[in-house]
Amino acid sequence: MPKVKVARKSTRIDMTAMCDVAFLLLTFFILTAKMAEQDPVTVTIPTSISEIKIPDVNVCKIIIGKDGKVFFGIDNQDKKEKLIGKMADKYKVTLTPKQIKKFSLLDLWGVPMNLMPKYLDLSNEDRLKPANALGIPCDSTNNELAFWIQYAREVNPDIKIAVKGDQNTPYPIVRKVVTTLQDRNENKFNLITGLEANPFDDKGTTSEKPKK
Repeated sequence: MPKVKVARKSTRIDMTAMCDVAFLLLTFFILTAKMAEQDPVTVTIPTSISEIKIPDVNVCKIIIGKDGKVFFGIDNQDKKEKLIGKMADKYKVTLTPKQIKKFSLLDLWGVPMNLMPKYLDLSNEDRLKPANALGIPCDSTNNELAFWIQYAREVNPDIKIAVKGDQNTPYPIVRKVVTTLQDRNENKFNLITGLEANPFDDKGTTSEKPKK
């Protein structure tokens, strides 16, 4: 008895469901993504051969411009609201709920606390203007940076401190920042630098051939 041959049919895959899922994921990422804010100061960082990556969360950033102005920032909106509350109590500054909410959306800030309410009332564009980016005081007579560091540690004990300085920043300013960190018992912190090629090979010798 002859075998029954089954007619071959072309295989067709319906891609409609996969396309729907792809567009839903794309829409989700677009709506939930947060645009990175522009730094209030442009910093040309020095280079090094270190490859230690700064974490994306639980980070406290201290940025020092080439003119010596200091800026500060932490992540997590809830912790930023607690942080500004402590600073406002310390310096007897009154902030409205709207101003506190605007502060929690900032990535970095650099202004004396007595000017913070006026600073928060500015538009995003105006806050980036050099005239309004005054920097956080960190001298011996008024070291507000010390309390930003102290309270940042209190609201988030897990923070990692990263210092980013311009390669032309005056050394005395850098020393003030480092001294302030040490005065607050913050002896472990990272320096943000650009990556350069390691001049040494695995044997600890330079990879360049000796000249004859």
